[in-house]
Amino acid sequence: MSATGWIRERLAGPTPGAVPGTVTGTWPRTALALPFIGMLLVVSLDYFSNTEVTVEPALTAVPALAAVVSRRTWYPLFIGLLTEAAAFLMAVYNEVLGESVHSATVFAIALVAGIGWVSATLRVRQEQALADAQLVAEIARRVLLRSVPDRVGSVRAAVHYAAAAEHASIGGDLYEVVNTRHGVRAVVGDVRGKGLNAVETAAAVLGAFREAAHQEPSLQKVAGWLAVSLDRALHENDHPGVEEEFVTLVLIGVCPDGTAEIVNCGHPAPLLLRTGEPVRALELDETVPPLGVLDPADVSPPVQRVKVQPGDRVLLFTDGVIEARDHRGAFYPLAERLPHCAVGGPVEVLHRLHDDVVRHVGRKLGDDAAMLLLQYEPIVPQLPHQNGQQALTTG
Repeated sequence: MSATGWIRERLAGPTPGAVPGTVTGTWPRTALALPFIGMLLVVSLDYFSNTEVTVEPALTAVPALAAVVSRRTWYPLFIGLLTEAAAFLMAVYNEVLGESVHSATVFAIALVAGIGWVSATLRVRQEQALADAQLVAEIARRVLLRSVPDRVGSVRAAVHYAAAAEHASIGGDLYEVVNTRHGVRAVVGDVRGKGLNAVETAAAVLGAFREAAHQEPSLQKVAGWLAVSLDRALHENDHPGVEEEFVTLVLIGVCPDGTAEIVNCGHPAPLLLRTGEPVRALELDETVPPLGVLDPADVSPPVQRVKVQPGDRVLLFTDGVIEARDHRGAFYPLAERLPHCAVGGPVEVLHRLHDDVVRHVGRKLGDDAAMLLLQYEPIVPQLPHQNGQQALTTG
């Protein structure tokens, strides 16, 4: 067993890509009957036609069709043998067994069946390589972008992430939520560019956040820590265009007293959704450039403080959501559509939002899109006498 196969068996849930030995893709199992139907049509046409011209050469299309509708490498060869038998019977019936048209047909059927076998074999290998690559990408995503639990301290949280790269599950967007002694802290960011370089940069920022969020009491100092780590990572990963790389991100901290602290470095402003009020963008009075633009020593963004109430929801997102365009070029109106999708828990809200964005675009999103929803629901501690009354009631 290969290493990826061993990992696949130990990972919970299905893995992307085709599994050898199964019929996958756009063709259903009933499509395996198409070569037989084609063969029957050619034989019937030859039998019931009154012309002296044989249609035996049309049988060469049958093994080609078998290679298209099946992932089984033996199927084109099997259909090729049946087609050769049909060609022989047709030649006997038409009394052309010794003529060149029959010989050419037999040779063409064998050639097409062989090409179909090679094509099916190569396709299976490519699908397996793609499945292995998707598995590696999924493992990397689980390590880099960890799953967010439903409850983190005083908030309920949910995340939805969609990578723009074809057949990939990870890109340049980043997110994280941690529960610290300073309260719940979260980050959502967007690395300029795509590919492995963007993933490396996102990994550096996330690693720094997971450490700084616990160590620094101020979000302003957390942003400075991230700027230093990003600068070091960009110089260590020396690749073309490193001087032009930067990261936009927003930091948010929800304190135990219900105060939300926000630091924004060139990122779209979070949206506050409160029952009975219109959606409000938590804009900062002072514009701060993304990390990587200024010298790390000059990174000192202001901290905005907002009082949140139980049930308030704060949506953090990347520009892949608000820059999604429809066929007319209109951007997705996130602030306008958010109240219509804000039904149910955080997970349901983000699923509705993503489906709404896809409907707006009408196709797969062209950029990475990440959304993180935090719903403030503080845990009310029970007093000792309440526990005693509950025990007496139960008794």
